Amino acid sequence: MGELVIELGGSPSRQGLRHALADALGDPSIEVAYWAPELNCYLKADGTPMELPSGDPSRSVAVVEREGRQVGALVYDPAARDDPALIDAVAATAGLAMENERLHAEVLDRLEEARASRTRIVEAADAARRRVERDLHDGAQQRLVSLTLTVGMARARLAHQPDRALDDLLQGASDQASLALRELRDLARGLHPAILGEAGLVAAIESLTERSSVPVELAADVAGKVPPPVEVAAYFVISEALANVAKHAQASSVRVDVARKGDRLMVEVSDNGRGGAQVRPGSGLEGLADRVAALDGRLGVDSPAGGGTRVWVDLPCG
Repeated sequence: MGELVIELGGSPSRQGLRHALADALGDPSIEVAYWAPELNCYLKADGTPMELPSGDPSRSVAVVEREGRQVGALVYDPAARDDPALIDAVAATAGLAMENERLHAEVLDRLEEARASRTRIVEAADAARRRVERDLHDGAQQRLVSLTLTVGMARARLAHQPDRALDDLLQGASDQASLALRELRDLARGLHPAILGEAGLVAAIESLTERSSVPVELAADVAGKVPPPVEVAAYFVISEALANVAKHAQASSVRVDVARKGDRLMVEVSDNGRGGAQVRPGSGLEGLADRVAALDGRLGVDSPAGGGTRVWVDLPCG
């Protein structure tokens, strides 16, 4: 029994539990049944239903309980009944191991539920952003385009009857409409980059690097289909990193590397600036770290003072 307790203390698998109990009883035929209260039945180690033998003289059953609750049963060779104290001790020890395993499984299940919930939240938020982006594009942006065209037509007609003051007013209205259109497009792009769905991840990243105020060297090798939530996460990581370079890094160059390696998407943005960047509470990088974590990915920042900044992301895309 001492050896059994030590062996079970190592958090064995279900198959390892059966082997340990078989050694303790000297019964290689022993079977372990796990009680599933939600199904009101016993399960084998592989999760399939199991019926306990009844009226079979070649098999005996010992119900395993913990604190008055049924957690399982042991099905063993009746020859072991010659030592009922050993059976009771083994059942009690097995009960502790099975209860620990149940608790461990519950924790893993809750972690998986939390992970799935975070993923659903990210996907729902992205879907909402896509809807807002489409509404802006089909509504306000189109009306501003129409207004700009109308003002242009009015100025064209005014050319036949010159009125400098009226022309200046129309020019001002046209400029304001154009500025509002640019700002609206920037807002829509920040909500959800439409180019991702239209041209793909690499083209979207190229558009980011082209708009950067700091010269960017881009290396992108993304073969195969990348899940949309992963594409969006990668895009926003690069967008935020390039914006931080322009605002804070005082860098003269930046490099963006994007590559798919097996079932992982690797993203890295590095600059030659002053360094010292951190993932601070409430910062854009913290929000991106949460988004990446919700997809079971990792985000890291290496930014020694005076040594430039490297933002890297590892995302699953299998």
